[in-house]
Amino acid sequence: MNREFFVMSKSQQVISVGDFLQKHGQVLKLSVVACKEHLKRKITKAEAQRPGLSLSGFMKKFVPSRLLVFGNSEILYLKELNKNLQQERLQAILTEETPAVITAGKYPVPPLIPAICKEKGVPLLKTPFPTMEFLSQANFLLADQLSPTTTCHGTLVEAFGVGVLIQGDSSIGKSEAALGLIERGHRLISDDVVRMHLRKDAFIEGTGPELNKHMMEIRGIGIINVAHLYGAVCVRSSKRLDLIIKLEAWDDYAFYDRMGLDERFIEMLGVNIPYHILPVKPGRDVVLLIETIVLNHRLKSMGYHSAKEFNIKLLETISRKQQETKSEPAKS
Repeated sequence: MNREFFVMSKSQQVISVGDFLQKHGQVLKLSVVACKEHLKRKITKAEAQRPGLSLSGFMKKFVPSRLLVFGNSEILYLKELNKNLQQERLQAILTEETPAVITAGKYPVPPLIPAICKEKGVPLLKTPFPTMEFLSQANFLLADQLSPTTTCHGTLVEAFGVGVLIQGDSSIGKSEAALGLIERGHRLISDDVVRMHLRKDAFIEGTGPELNKHMMEIRGIGIINVAHLYGAVCVRSSKRLDLIIKLEAWDDYAFYDRMGLDERFIEMLGVNIPYHILPVKPGRDVVLLIETIVLNHRLKSMGYHSAKEFNIKLLETISRKQQETKSEPAKS
């Protein structure tokens, strides 16, 4: 297996508490209790945490840079402590690194929490959601918003359920190939600029900018709206990236794989994506060839590899012919 790695820049997202509140505050029913002027504090960790054992003084596994969520259990526990001990424990876990404190559930907030938040400039938010329900939703939204991303040039389409990124030099025919696929009933995700997000450190999801959503640029025609021309069924907002196809001008002196035994991969955000080079020249049906690559990719993912099967048959035939050649002198 031939692996070609093209490492792309991986950037870890950083957002502010204000960004998180603006985007997800309505869904999570968050309201600001104190320190509204400090909503610019940065969130760098994709997990929220409860104080847990740190309220009892055990600080070894406590991560101060995570969002801190106080639920009913933590508030009831604090009420069992005297004021001095409450002050000591809260001062230990509420630091300048804490992005924000969120209280969940039905119990009123102990007075010391907003007092220490104001002292250290930590925003204090509140939600009526039960603690576990809030944590489940918040962690999912944080992981989505803070996932590593990269932006690449190309056209992302869905063909036969496979996410295909079509790349190549300018004016090679990427958009025209994508338009041909849409004509055949496949879907457009994004043209020209594609944003790639790493999901759960396992797969990459591609989306497009809101500005050119469902739009394509076709040289000689201009900007077209695919959803208006072909219907909403021919577009979608995001798709998992499964395959990359690079279009390049045909070179008579270049060597092109005629068997398909060698498999190439591009490393994007730490994930290896199958990669194909498709030479383009007049007379080649690029749309048909892309569909063939996609269908062949689906067969490979199901364990059927046409090139390897042919190679095995070829080797068996050669071996049998050699055996027959050796046995002929013996018979004579």
